[in-house]
Amino acid sequence: MKHEVIEKNVGLLALLMVLAVSVGGLTQIVPLFFQDVTNTPVEGMKPYTALQLEGRDIYIREGCVGCHSQMIRPFRAETERYGHYSVAGESVWDHPFLWGSKRTGPDLARVGGRYSDDWHRAHLYNPRNVVPESKMPAYPWLVADTVDNSHTDTKMRALRGLGVPYTDEDIAGARDAVKGKTEMDALVAYLQVLGTAIKNKR
Repeated sequence: MKHEVIEKNVGLLALLMVLAVSVGGLTQIVPLFFQDVTNTPVEGMKPYTALQLEGRDIYIREGCVGCHSQMIRPFRAETERYGHYSVAGESVWDHPFLWGSKRTGPDLARVGGRYSDDWHRAHLYNPRNVVPESKMPAYPWLVADTVDNSHTDTKMRALRGLGVPYTDEDIAGARDAVKGKTEMDALVAYLQVLGTAIKNKR
């Protein structure tokens, strides 16, 4: 009888469904906040340098995350193509994290060190120069535009407040570290560090 009342009352049924999904979701998600494996950086991991940090912001600004994920799933087809599956400890200092799920282009979680700097520069300038069938847009302005270093130290200070272990020395030298660098320099520096914390351990 009670079951019939719930089925005939759409509002009550919807409320109970939301409650059931919420409880189920919370029981899966909340424990992750307290597990070391999700909160502890992988051994040997270093925070992004000032140049890599600016490159990450350019990566976000240009919408790269819309086509490239940074999360290798623990399936043989993925690990054979991209490398070691992604672990939570690689992303503890990423704010926001850029795992993504869309793969118009390949996953970039382990792209660091896979290609030379010159390859990345040619690819970003015009992808079809190195991959003729590529659908990726070209980013020639990255060569001409210099990095805006006026907020680099502020970004690092804010990230330190979120737990990223930047030192006073890192922050003090941040503006000079990227002064005169092009946006291409910064983006390539960011791409070249992706996944190297795990790679260097193996």
